[in-house]
This record gives sequence, structure tokens and C-alpha cells, in this order.
Amino acid sequence: MANIFPFRGWRYNPAQVSVQQAVTQPYDKIAPAMQDAYYAASPYNLVRIILGKATPNDHADDSVYTRAAAYFRDWRQQGVLQQEAEQSIYHYVQRFAVPGGKQEAERRGFIALGQLEDYAAEIVYRHEQTLAKPKADRLDLLRATRAHFGQIFMLYSDPEGAIDRVLQDSSGGRTPDIEVHDEYDVHHQVWKLSDPEMIDSVRRAMQDKKLIIADGHHRYETALNYRNERRKEDKHSGGQPTPYEMAMMTFVNMDLPGLTILPTHRVVHGLSGLSAETFREKARTYYSAEDVDPSMDALRAATILREAGRTGTALLAVMRDRVFLLDRTKSVDASIFKGLSLRQQALDVVQLHKILLEGVLGLSEESIRNQENIRYLRDGEEALRQVRNGQADIAFLMNPVSMKQVRDIAFANEVLPQKSTDFYPKLLSGLAIYALE
Repeated sequence: MANIFPFRGWRYNPAQVSVQQAVTQPYDKIAPAMQDAYYAASPYNLVRIILGKATPNDHADDSVYTRAAAYFRDWRQQGVLQQEAEQSIYHYVQRFAVPGGKQEAERRGFIALGQLEDYAAEIVYRHEQTLAKPKADRLDLLRATRAHFGQIFMLYSDPEGAIDRVLQDSSGGRTPDIEVHDEYDVHHQVWKLSDPEMIDSVRRAMQDKKLIIADGHHRYETALNYRNERRKEDKHSGGQPTPYEMAMMTFVNMDLPGLTILPTHRVVHGLSGLSAETFREKARTYYSAEDVDPSMDALRAATILREAGRTGTALLAVMRDRVFLLDRTKSVDASIFKGLSLRQQALDVVQLHKILLEGVLGLSEESIRNQENIRYLRDGEEALRQVRNGQADIAFLMNPVSMKQVRDIAFANEVLPQKSTDFYPKLLSGLAIYALE
């Protein structure tokens, strides 16, 4: 069962700081230029805690982690952050334009605490691999601050939309407690909901749900590792969850419209002697590889991929002067997909990694995992630009993974390659904060 709980969250005090100037994108989506902009926006911007700037003189007693803990302590003492008087959950609505088109969408969910569960319990499911380095970084931050500043993005199934109706009935007609626009022009609204009966009804409705991590795999596994550390220290024997047995999560119904997954394109650089004809001949072992308009823009590329992808795998291989449409998959030696299920083998992103990156280009699985010759880009136009101006040797554009594919892979206890899904938009960090102490 999925156990959720209300909590007395810490929120920015609007009398002391503009929430618009204080919240951020998730830490792993903050590029250096964004980090600088957040630092300049406000002395209380959350980036100082979740992704502080290192200095050449950093040491164990003065580091990004110790400074983060000091900021969090000081901001609470100064009243910049204030704790809710009541146990609450938060209705969270995002309105946005889908990138690459004119379609407007709305995604609705709620922020609450979720009980941390080992994957073996088959309550929480992952769909992506994680890496050790990001988890070590987030664990050091959690140890120092003993708080969660962003939400893990969780999906649940509710075809009838019953939970969403309860949330909308409770927040309908009220002015949002938080309302901001982010740098991608996404409109975020948050309503604090404190009625005990309403919260209990949501908790009961969630008890039979299974959860899939959409975003936040590293932070979820970090929270599990921290929980295990604290259990050993405190000799916790189960029963009522202690604060470190829970993490802050946003729960979204995967059956509602508005759940948008974008593709993450691959750009490969640092290759030597790769000609268009050599690539094409090798690729033709596995795919039909037909020339298409080399001057296409990202919108045209997306249209070609969408049409070709209706009947199976479709990828665009972009080189400086030529573009190949790879589709109509031919028979493939089973050894290429060793250890992968038929569900996984059918995914464009798995075929891209195993057949093209590893097989045709000769990149090792380890080098791909360490991003030695590869960059991951959401923006198809930027991927095209990097190839055409010589920053990259080849780019692979693809269709997004579908929600059904994510669900089937996760519930089968299987995983996708890293950077396979890009749920859009991201959940802002700093809308609410969960302090363990």
C-alpha cells in the first residue's frame, strides 16, 4: 500500500522574499548560467542550498554542504522561512505550452509525504538506472541539512480521477497560496489544504496504489540510503514511520491528460574518421537508412519521426551534410540485446543505445554511462546546430517514450537507459520544504 501523510511544511515568507525570486528548477536541471541567475535573483534563493557554488578553499568544515545547512538554519531563525501551523497537503497545478507546438496543457497533482519503500516491496517502482556520484552528492546534502527541498515526482493510476476531483473541490474558487511563472513560462499554482477529513479521504484512496518514479530516482534512492543509516543509529524497529522514513513527493495521476513526456536526443562527439557513407552502410545492416532533407529544422524532424514511428522504430541520424531516416528494422542478432526483455528491445531508445551507439559507433556501455562522447539534449534545434557547426559528429533525434511503455517497463521491474524520459514541465523546488527535525 502507498502510505501518504500530511506535514507541517516550511514555506517562504512573502513578507520577506518574493517566492518568484526564491524557487528553482530541480538541482540537476540547473545549468551554470541558471545558477548565476538564481544567485543574482535573491540572497534567499534556494539554489544556495540545493546547488551552492564551490570555492577553491572548500574543506570539510566549510563546503557547499555546511553552507547549505547554515543557510537553512539562518533563514528559519530570521523568519524568511516559516512553518505551517497545520498538517497539510498541497494541490499543485501547472499550466504550460507543450514544447515544439502550440498545444496548451495542464498537469495536476498534490504534494505530500510518502513513505519510503524498498523496491522489493513492489509498491514503488523505478524505470531508470541511477549513478553513484549524484547519489553521494545528494546524500551529503541530506546529512547536512536534514531536509527535503524538492519533491520526488510520483505517478499513480486513477482512471476515474476520483482523487483529483477531491483536490479540485477543496481548492476551487480560492486564490492560490503560491503563484509563480518559471523561466520556461510554466504557470505554477499551489493551494494549501488542511481539512483533516479531506486529507483522510485522499490517504484512503491512495492506499491501494502502486507508484512509479517519474523524476527523482537519485533523490529517492538517496532518501532510502539515509533512512537505512538512521535506522542503524536509532535502532528503529518499524511501526509508525519516523521523519526519515518519509520523503516529500508530488503525486500525479498517470491517466489524466496533461502528462507530457519529451524525447531526449543524443549528440555524439569526439569520433575519428566517421564518414556519412561509412555510417550509412553499417546502419543498413539493421535498418532501412534513407536520405531525407539535410536542411530540415527541428519541427520538420519531429513530424517525420512521428509519421515514421506509427509502425515501429524511427530514428533520425543527423550528420553535417546528410540526414538518414532509420526505420523498418531488419532482423538483429539476439546477442546484441543480451539480458533485455522483448519489451525493452522494442524501445527506440534501447535500439539506439545497443545497435547504433554500441554496435555501429563502437562506444562502450561504460563510456556512454559516463557521458564521455555523448551529450543529452531536449532541444532538437540545438542538436541540429551542434552537428552543423562542427561541435558534434552525429546527432540522433527520436520520438518520446510513451507513458504505456514507461508503465509496462516499470511494473515488470525493468529499466530504461539513462536519460530516456523527460517529463515536462519539472516540479519547482522550494514550493514547500520538509524538515526532518
